Amino acid sequence: MSFKANDSLSEQIAQHLGRQIIRGEMLAGDRIQELRIAAELEVSRGSVRESLLILQRRHLIDILPRRGAVVKDMSESHVRSLYEVMQVLLGLVVRKAIKVMQEDDLDRFIELIHLLQQQVDERDTGAFFEHSFLFFELLYPYARNTFVEDILDNLQPAIQRAYYMALHIEQDEMKECLTFFKAIIETIFRRDIRSALEIIREFAEHQSSLVQESIVRARQIEAAWGRRKK
Repeated sequence: MSFKANDSLSEQIAQHLGRQIIRGEMLAGDRIQELRIAAELEVSRGSVRESLLILQRRHLIDILPRRGAVVKDMSESHVRSLYEVMQVLLGLVVRKAIKVMQEDDLDRFIELIHLLQQQVDERDTGAFFEHSFLFFELLYPYARNTFVEDILDNLQPAIQRAYYMALHIEQDEMKECLTFFKAIIETIFRRDIRSALEIIREFAEHQSSLVQESIVRARQIEAAWGRRKK
């Protein structure tokens, strides 16, 4: 396994494991075995242990007594709480961005939206997923608040996990997301705080409901399959 030299080893391990969790390659409740990961990546067990603390801070795993590290459950309440917090924080960022962003600053966002539009047209869900979060990474610094940025950085992997699910649940969700990005930029350009906050609320509630419904359906299918096997 090769890593980027500019990140600490534990950070690189955390990103590697985080990608597997976000993409559903590791499922809720799966145990994360330190020795196996250390052997696979040819790193020390201490580095793996440090990476698990990073993943815990990023809300992707739980570290439990006598069980060790397990992938965090994606319950309806977890998803609902996650989007509620994200709605508040993103609203704060956009409120500040409307006050401080200059017209020239919008060029990077417009260029990114053109790229996202191309990926929607090509139905390239993987690329759309990756570039969606460039939008947020461009936006967060306009909060001018290091506490908010730090919280958002730690929440982002959990949001990515839910967002990844949403994009793969509903075929037209990429279009919904693109419409959201366009609307946010338009409201920032118009300095329309009220509309921006309403757009954020509607999108957060929409995607939260979509993911929660998928979790409920998956549980119902699992229960029905279990009864059939008996």
